[in-house]
Amino acid sequence: MTRRDCLALGLLPAGAADAAPPRVSISARSMRLDLVNTWTTVMSSSDYRETLAVRVTGGGIMGIGEGAPIVRYNESAAEGVKIVEGLQSTFAGVDLAQYAKVLDQLFAKVPGAWATKAAIDIALHDWAAKRLGVPLWKMWGLDANDAPQTTFSIGIDKAEVIRRKVREAAAYPVLKIKVGLANDEEVIDAVRAETKKPLRVDANEGWKTVDEAVRKIKWLETQGVEFIEQPMPAAMLTETGEVRKRVNIPIFADECCLHPEDIPRIAPYFDGINVKVDKAGGLRQAMRMIEMARALQLKVMVGCMVSSSLAITAAAQLSPLIDYADLDGNLLIKNDPFDGVKVVNGKLVLPARPGVGVIDRPGAPR
Repeated sequence: MTRRDCLALGLLPAGAADAAPPRVSISARSMRLDLVNTWTTVMSSSDYRETLAVRVTGGGIMGIGEGAPIVRYNESAAEGVKIVEGLQSTFAGVDLAQYAKVLDQLFAKVPGAWATKAAIDIALHDWAAKRLGVPLWKMWGLDANDAPQTTFSIGIDKAEVIRRKVREAAAYPVLKIKVGLANDEEVIDAVRAETKKPLRVDANEGWKTVDEAVRKIKWLETQGVEFIEQPMPAAMLTETGEVRKRVNIPIFADECCLHPEDIPRIAPYFDGINVKVDKAGGLRQAMRMIEMARALQLKVMVGCMVSSSLAITAAAQLSPLIDYADLDGNLLIKNDPFDGVKVVNGKLVLPARPGVGVIDRPGAPR
């Protein structure tokens, strides 16, 4: 047993445990992730994404994390690297064992930059669970067997491309379909030409009037759709409430529900929320959102951005607590640097390795 193990278990004298914590270092870099297919939503179309990878090292343990910066919120990987570089002196003197306190200080010091804070938060949680030698889900007292199935996402495209994408997704029993443009019916018709699987649909704020949203959702109800995400712009809460009264499938909040404090405000207009670690600012914030949603009797889904297995596996640690998962961002890229959570018959299988549980993928681009 090492000295670090003894300290963790409280087996050394108090004076030894109270000694100054080892010096901590933090660093960050940008990762380019190339998509298998061009990814198109109402908001954008791209062939690659840049995410932020963070490393926190202290006491001979390295914690790693990832965040996917969101252009809509004026975030970028390059800016995230600058923010982390500016935190190096601050982190040098922290005690990583007190990671909750470190996160409080981080949130007080850094405004916005939610994806950057998410990457740091994940790295700190990874470090803490590695220090104890257990998976993060076990550190939280969760049962990995309670993880649900995940959807596999199909972006907006031409009908023939969508049909090919659906065939390529044969291994996934539930699909998530992006809509919100003029060709919504064409998109769903193309999906239904290939499969009768259950569908979940995300409009990404694409419908601008109550009548349009109701008409589209009424039609989707005939197409085997289980629920719809964010049918209208985030600011149109009253209108979304009107839509909800006139349709028969649940409506989930996404773009209008970013942080814990948003939930009481939007709860009367929705049946559930989509929690995204990158938007929330990390796992601790995401956990708070889940608990608040439960208190308000909302259904909970954990979603994701296009990311590597590092961010997806981190978010998957929360999955035993939720109703639905949309954790497929790593499945949409072709140069994943990490190996982590698996999907078996659609179900998320969490790694048993300590921490978040990812390892480097041999031969993958770095």
